[in-house]
Amino acid sequence: MFFAVSHQTRYDFSAPVFLEPHLLRLCPRADCNQKPQAFDMVVTPQPAGFSDIIDAEGNPARWIWFNETTDFLEIRTTSTVQTLLENPFDYILTAPSFQAHPFLYPGELVPSLAPSLAPGDFQAGEKVGELSSCLLAQSPNGIFEFLNRLNSHLYENWQVVVRDEGDPLPPEMTMDQKEVSCRDLALLFITVCRIAGIAARFVSGYQEGDPDSENRQLHAWAEVYIPGGGWRGYDPTHGLVVADRHIALAASHVPEGASPCTGSFRGTGALASMKFLIKLKNIPG
Repeated sequence: MFFAVSHQTRYDFSAPVFLEPHLLRLCPRADCNQKPQAFDMVVTPQPAGFSDIIDAEGNPARWIWFNETTDFLEIRTTSTVQTLLENPFDYILTAPSFQAHPFLYPGELVPSLAPSLAPGDFQAGEKVGELSSCLLAQSPNGIFEFLNRLNSHLYENWQVVVRDEGDPLPPEMTMDQKEVSCRDLALLFITVCRIAGIAARFVSGYQEGDPDSENRQLHAWAEVYIPGGGWRGYDPTHGLVVADRHIALAASHVPEGASPCTGSFRGTGALASMKFLIKLKNIPG
């Protein structure tokens, strides 16, 4: 499938500020599941300079920096992306140890996956641990049954609402809420997986959504590492295994490592507000 995406983010400040260097992860990543065909970024005010990099977790990113004060920052991107993963189960499980719990990765994978295996990163509490144990007990057939039960459980038992700003809620807090954001559910999914011994990480990007409307929100979901399948996406907001209707921008073992825009400003007493507009549409290939 082919998608055209436009993404505008604007920060307004109550007084002139000096912008510290900002790190932007707004270019769709290129991998075996998706292929960017075109990408353009316009930043206003014009930065004094920029540097395109691959960050520590393999995501395309851009540093921008400034040398004058401003009362606003606007970032506009446009991209065309081909998504390629029609069948999210196009692999075989190569580790017999994953047929039943405890899930054990081949020893050579453990050092690389270690950051995505530590549940302590998110202060998992008793309720989250009980959920993981319960789902494991209900999944005698192995990792796929566990992941599908987890995805379905989160989709069926929480109402997803839009919360434009703020970090994901701690997983234990999400357990006590009835209405949560997509990033809250993604982080809960990741934490439950890590307690079960499955490497999982946080993904930010876009999802096709309602085909009758072009307006979109930034979206978040999870990826788990499956021997033989590599990183595979699960979206508890929609109860889906990720295929060719998601567009990933960045993935990280912690949510802040996949943030589309990270930066700070200096200005005595200045306050900031943010607004954004995202449009996404399916286009002919």
